[in-house]
This record gives sequence, structure tokens and C-alpha cells, in this order.
Amino acid sequence: MSISDKAKNAALRVAINQALSYLEKDPEANIPKLMDLVDKVVPDDWYVSQRNAFRNVITDKNNNWYQLIMRVYALDPGVRKAFFRNFILNASLMGSATQDETAARENCNIPWAILLDPTSACNLHCTGCWAAEYGNKLNLSFDEMDSIITQGKKLGTYMYIFTGGEPLVRKKDVIALCEKHPDCEFLSFTNGTLIDEDFCHEMLRVKNFVPAISLEGFEEANDGRRGQGIYEKVHQAMVLLKSHGLPFGISTCYTSANWQDVSSEAYFDQIIDAGALFIWFFHYMPVGNGAVPALLPTPEQRAEMYRRIRAFRGTKPIFSMDFQNDAEYVGGCIAGGRRYLHINARGDVEPCVFIHYSNVNIRNSTLLAALKSPIFMAYHDGQPFNKNMLRPCPMLENPEKLRAMVKETGAKSTDYEAPEDVDTLCDRTTPYAESWRPTADQLWSCTGCQHPCGNQT
Repeated sequence: MSISDKAKNAALRVAINQALSYLEKDPEANIPKLMDLVDKVVPDDWYVSQRNAFRNVITDKNNNWYQLIMRVYALDPGVRKAFFRNFILNASLMGSATQDETAARENCNIPWAILLDPTSACNLHCTGCWAAEYGNKLNLSFDEMDSIITQGKKLGTYMYIFTGGEPLVRKKDVIALCEKHPDCEFLSFTNGTLIDEDFCHEMLRVKNFVPAISLEGFEEANDGRRGQGIYEKVHQAMVLLKSHGLPFGISTCYTSANWQDVSSEAYFDQIIDAGALFIWFFHYMPVGNGAVPALLPTPEQRAEMYRRIRAFRGTKPIFSMDFQNDAEYVGGCIAGGRRYLHINARGDVEPCVFIHYSNVNIRNSTLLAALKSPIFMAYHDGQPFNKNMLRPCPMLENPEKLRAMVKETGAKSTDYEAPEDVDTLCDRTTPYAESWRPTADQLWSCTGCQHPCGNQT
């Protein structure tokens, strides 16, 4: 990073800190005036498009993004301040600068976020989930997770995301990590059933933990897979979180079976009313021996998800991201350490939470060495895997790329249940890639149009 870029970031940090202090005094009155304050400390020719876009949002109180900002200001003040400090300043501004410097110096990817599996255990027995059978067999120790975070911060990584298994089976260790690293932001994918009054008080105490609760639609869809009464337990968890002024979001996997429900206005309205501030959509991935290719959305279904989510993004006061259809905003595949990596409960360092191949285990490697391992360097050298940002993934939309990378690097399967040969996996995804290509190419050819329908008619 150049000296001028460092100076710009330093000035912007000052401006953001001053702006946040200003907002705390009277958010509703001061939000529309926020850019006036920024303009006083940041030169006119810096970040012009970003500042103009934000100015347009905050001056219209009917704008859904303005409404989302006000929802954030309804949170517990201490939690809100920690989020702004850790997520915006540490992870996204200061951390990104350090990541860029390290990546240039080391000639490898440096992640914005690290996903960790504290355990393979889960308190539920959902249909089709390996955790129900695998049980409490694999765990990262507290010291191992602490070491990963400590190493990550030296590289500029201040965002940590717990996956599983069910991470909150290890809630004491999770909270202890939040407490030991108060400069980091922690998020956890969770089924939500272990969130109770005591845990809400722990979240208020450490201030830097955010749950992303898994939902697959409405009550019938959730309980049909997770068990009778689970949806009601999740609902009660959301009531608790909202009543304590705690931030949370929703994680939704869309399939050929549930895509209509989870992309409906009723679904969006329901989770917004419950208090969710964000929703992350994940495309079903046909990984492992229990994969069901029939659950892969058809090209027409995926295209409709693309249209609906983008339409609601302009009208609903919630931050939504579709990780398969929104790759244009992040330049394609973000795995392999380019924006994130995954470390499973056995310590295997994987390029992607959905792609289980690795050359290295964190128990006998540093984090930086793992990022320079053959499979990670193959990602580094190969990204983006397609110029069409609606075909970002080396497994789902470009299986020939994953097939070649795994074979050329000698990466081994790290699947918990049964090792899966890369040819078996890629043979399973090739028909999907071929069927999606024409639709993806048509949608991508007209991304210049601003209409959420995805075409120019």
C-alpha cells in the first residue's frame, strides 16, 4: 500500500470515529447531516462515488437503507459501538490495509475472515446432516482457536466466523475467545436452540458476538428436517435477542424445494419483524455421499432468486447477500483465502467451507504457511475462475477447474464421513454447470441495466 493510500485510510479512520461519536448524540437528527461532517475532514476528490451513494441513502428517511441504519441504532449501545469499531474500523478498514500489504509481500491470499469449526458435535439430529451421526468426535481446542486468531490478527484478519457442527455446543469457549480478543468481531452460524437468557447476558457482556440463525423457510419446512418444535425454539431465541437489543441475522440455504418460500416477501417481512438485520443466502451444494442433486435449483429457479433478492434489496430494511449470485460485488470466488478460508474441527485448512480438499493441517503448520500450501496457491493463481461473475465457483459452475487444481496439487479429501474423490464430486456438478451456463450468460450480458429483473426489456 502506498504512503498516499495509508494517509487516506488514516484520515478516513479519524472521520469515521468523529462521525460515529456525532451520531451517538442524536441518531435520527444527525444521520442526514453525517456526510457534511465527513466532507469537512476528507478532501473533495477522495472516495467520491462511495460518499455520494451514502449521502443519497441517509438524506431520504423513506429509504430502506436509512431504515436499516435506524434499526442498528436500536441495538444495545455498547454492542453497537463494538460492532462499528471491530467490523468497520478493525476488520474492514485497518485490517484490509494490513491484509493487502501482507498479500503483496508474501505473494499469497490473505483472508478478510476465517471460518472455524469448534466442534463436529450438534445438539440436533437433522435429516441428512452428518453431525447427527458423527457426534462429539472432533474438536479444536481453545488454545488452538486462540492461536489461529492471534496469528490471523498479525496478518490483518479481525473477522472470525464459527461453523460446525453446532458451535454453541462450545459456547463457553466461544465467549472466552470473544473476551480474549475484544478487537475482533465474531459471528456464528447456529441452529439457535441453545440461545437462552444467560447466553444473551454473556453476549451483552463481551459485545462482539453475532449469531446467524439457520432457517430454511417457514415452520413446516424447518420442523420437517430439524424436528418437531425446533422452529418455535428458534422463534423464542429471536424474541430474546431482540428484547435485549442484540444483533442477529439469518442464514438460509435455498434448494429446488424451498426457493419460493425463502425468496417470498412474507419470508423477508417475517424475519425483519423478528429483528434480523441481515440474511445470507447459500446455494445448495451437492457435497458428500449424502448429496441429493435433485435439490439443486433449476436455472429458472436460480434466476428467479437472483431477481427477487435484488428487488427486495431496494425495498426491505435488511442487508441481504446471495453468495452465489452476488459474486460481481467481490470479484468472483472469495475462497482459498482471497476473502476467507475454513479450518475444520480436525484442524484441516480448507479453501472453502463447501470444498473439502487440503494439503495442510493447522496443528502442524502456521496460518501463513497454510495460505502458501499448493491448493491455496492454485486458488490464488486461478481466481477469478470465470469472467462471468454468475459462474464464480470452481466446483459448482466450473468443475473442470477444481478437478485440475486438486489433481495438480495432490490435495487430499478432508470430508468427515468418507473421503470423496474429486472426479466423483465434479462428475456430480458438471450437468448443473452445463445447464446453468446459458442462463448465467444471458443474465450477465445485461448487468449494465439497473432493473432488478435482470434483463433490458
